[in-house]
Amino acid sequence: MPSNSGTINKDLQAERDKCTFNNEEFTLWWVGGETKLKEKRFREDFFLNDPELQEKVPLHFLSHKELYEESVRKATVAFRKVRKMQEMGQDGVDNYSALLGGLLGTGILKQGNPLTVHYVMFLPAILGHGTPEQQAEWFGRAWNCEVIGTYAQTELGHGTFLRGLETTATYDERTKEFVLHSPTLTAYKWWPGGLAHTANYCVVMAQLFSKGKCHGIQPFIVQLRDEETHMPLKGITIGEIGNKLGMNGVNNGFLGFDHVRIPRKNMLMKNAKLLEDGTFVKPPSQALTYGTMMFVRVVICRDMAAYLSKAVTIAVRYSAVRRQSHINPDQPEVQVIDHLTQQYKLFPALAKSIIFKLTSDNLWEMYNQVTSELDKGDLERLPELHAIACCLKAITTADAATGVEVCRLACGGHGYMTCSNFYGTYGMVTAACTYEGENTVLLLQTARYLMKAWQQALRGQELVPTVQYLGRFLSSKTRRMEWDDSIGGIIRALQTVAAGKLRLAAEHIEQRQKGGATLEEATNQTSIELARTADAHCRAFLVQSGYEMIEKGCEMVSPEVAKVLRTIYHLYAYDEALKALGDLLRFTTISESDINRLQAKLEGALAELRPNAVGIVDSFDIPDGVLGSPLGAYDGNVYERLYEEAKKSPLNQEPVNQSFHMYLKPFMKSSL
Repeated sequence: MPSNSGTINKDLQAERDKCTFNNEEFTLWWVGGETKLKEKRFREDFFLNDPELQEKVPLHFLSHKELYEESVRKATVAFRKVRKMQEMGQDGVDNYSALLGGLLGTGILKQGNPLTVHYVMFLPAILGHGTPEQQAEWFGRAWNCEVIGTYAQTELGHGTFLRGLETTATYDERTKEFVLHSPTLTAYKWWPGGLAHTANYCVVMAQLFSKGKCHGIQPFIVQLRDEETHMPLKGITIGEIGNKLGMNGVNNGFLGFDHVRIPRKNMLMKNAKLLEDGTFVKPPSQALTYGTMMFVRVVICRDMAAYLSKAVTIAVRYSAVRRQSHINPDQPEVQVIDHLTQQYKLFPALAKSIIFKLTSDNLWEMYNQVTSELDKGDLERLPELHAIACCLKAITTADAATGVEVCRLACGGHGYMTCSNFYGTYGMVTAACTYEGENTVLLLQTARYLMKAWQQALRGQELVPTVQYLGRFLSSKTRRMEWDDSIGGIIRALQTVAAGKLRLAAEHIEQRQKGGATLEEATNQTSIELARTADAHCRAFLVQSGYEMIEKGCEMVSPEVAKVLRTIYHLYAYDEALKALGDLLRFTTISESDINRLQAKLEGALAELRPNAVGIVDSFDIPDGVLGSPLGAYDGNVYERLYEEAKKSPLNQEPVNQSFHMYLKPFMKSSL
């Protein structure tokens, strides 16, 4: 989608001219239909062209304090505009999604939105954990932003290990109140977005004590600041944790409690309950307590696809404009994208951005289905959802972070500049490798589920869809699968790798127990294998899910677009197989000639995608205001835009900096 009426770089235009498919048709499929595309473009025009949301000075030239204040200003302007859209009849949750987790939101607030956790975690926590009465009391005020909330779980001393959280909520039967307390410095809440200076309320996860007994982690609504003055309330110690690699507009904070009292009704009791006399009533499933976390992990997978698509768009367009080195000595310098090594940097990342998005759509459908079953009291598929959401969050964030960095490196020195927007994008994706569950811990949680599924498979029990391949593995007469380089064969091979790793991990745990280790010790001693098993399980799921979703998509588009989609998927599958060669050699009959043929297939897919690479990233339909990069602008005028960005530096606003007269000139004139 053109973002200006200037002249298009001739090399970039030539790339568009040789595209073999209709961009608009691809975009319609990518976005989800004509209505959604129309809404998306209206929304982008409505926000990006508002003078109040324009960037007067690039954020990287602002101080930390100025950046936060500008982020709050823009966030309030943006959400006022959402209300304006509602008045115009342009209602819908997509407007919020676009600002909170979508590309539009990061285009407007490049260093993150201080109101995101309010919408993405505080509101869902009220819905997921609150009774109808509590929802009636809190949700309306929160939705209208009469109060601003955040979600405080992680502490200075504990993150993913929730059982280790130290904040206590002790029930006082005499006053019918909870007393919240941070017994140590490590018990201080640490990291919640918007906590430092933005929010005045919070859902706090704390260890519930009543009748002298601990009942585990439970959620509580706590007021942090006065609703009029915004001053911290008595017993509340609150502030900001400081500068970070990225997301410095999010206003991450710390929070300590000194015997802060809240009424009993402030414990969210949709799942677990505490009666007036202090009797604790357990929830139907402890996993229900972590429903908000699962929702966020589903959203994260979608966001990783979006961020990766942004990085790939910048790098592919730049690679079509940039000319570097000769392939034939007697010919002019070629476009960087003509180098096969450059294609191998960019095109697998391009494929991943699409497969991750389709798999996140698949996961979203699964989440909604399981959530509707939970409302009916059916908890059967909750562990499966939790397991797949854990490993998908881990793999998509890790691969997206690697992909963004590869795209940056593919842009050479110019990619190192902050204005290229790789720095900001990398800050977003690498943060996701840690928040809402550290990746290694999440892989081990998935592995724990897989161990249970393995025991079910050994007993011949019926298996849920994501682990049904274990039954096929056990029924096989050979330990090594016959290699087959068809798409179906690659899927089966990757599933065989996951099943084979799981079998070995189970055997090694058993052997270590026989050697005298406890189950917990044996599991820890096998944890490297277990994490790798979960990784293999997830990658097999991605390849299978990607195939199913691509084929579903091909039924809705023209043969030209379908051909491109299948090539994208084939590249993804071949790349995943080649990266798993060591495991394939171990668990299948793949030979050297098979590997050579697989490599040739991958290179063939790269060649097929080469004429359409710019067309594909154009079809992502990301406007310049969202890309925020002179390297990836639609017109391809990279060098002119880089020069304009350089002139914005505060150091270029005067011909001579005062440091010359204060320090440099005296130094130069002095005798050494």
